[in-house]
Amino acid sequence: MPDLTQLTQELIGSTYEEGAPRLPDPVRDFIESITFATPEEILPALRGALAEDWMAMPVWARNLAYRLACLQRPDDPELLREAAADLLSFGPDWDGFAEELKARAARLDS
Repeated sequence: MPDLTQLTQELIGSTYEEGAPRLPDPVRDFIESITFATPEEILPALRGALAEDWMAMPVWARNLAYRLACLQRPDDPELLREAAADLLSFGPDWDGFAEELKARAARLDS
C-alpha cells in the first residue's frame, strides 16, 4: 500500500483533474460529520447500522468510525475489543491493529 503522503497527493490530484469524479454527497457528508462527532454520537449510529444490515456499511466507514471512537475513548476496554472484533472480520490487512487493540484492552482490564 502506498504511504499516506503519496495517497494524500493522489487525492489532491484527483480532486482537481478535469472531469474527475465527484465524491458522492452522502460520502462527503458522512466524513464531515463523523470527523467532529463524539463517541456518544458515533457508536449508536454505527451499532444501529450494523444491527440493521451487518454488511451494508462500507468497511472504510466502519474502520473510520471505530477509529475515531477509540481515539476519544482510549481507556474503554469494551470499545477496544468491539473495534478489534470488527477489524478481524475484514482482515488480514488490519489483524495487527486488531491485536494491538485487544492487547491494550487486556492491559486496561488488569
